[in-house]
Amino acid sequence: MKFEEALKQKKESIKNADDSVLNLYHVLISPADTKESVDFIDHYLKNPDSCNDDTCKEFASSDDYQIVSIRKEDQEC
Repeated sequence: MKFEEALKQKKESIKNADDSVLNLYHVLISPADTKESVDFIDHYLKNPDSCNDDTCKEFASSDDYQIVSIRKEDQEC
């Protein structure tokens, strides 16, 4: 999906998510390409505070994105 559509879907997912889910998982927009997604998620997990929704664009070779949920580390919960 295009970035703007992914952004809307992410906001809707967060709005409808239970608080326990939000406490356990990062909800991210990620490139749809698997390798690009892995690279972005690795980057994100190293320093989540340095990333925002637009950061994933730096890792994408096309305007094709997905929403992913990544389990937070124990120390973040």
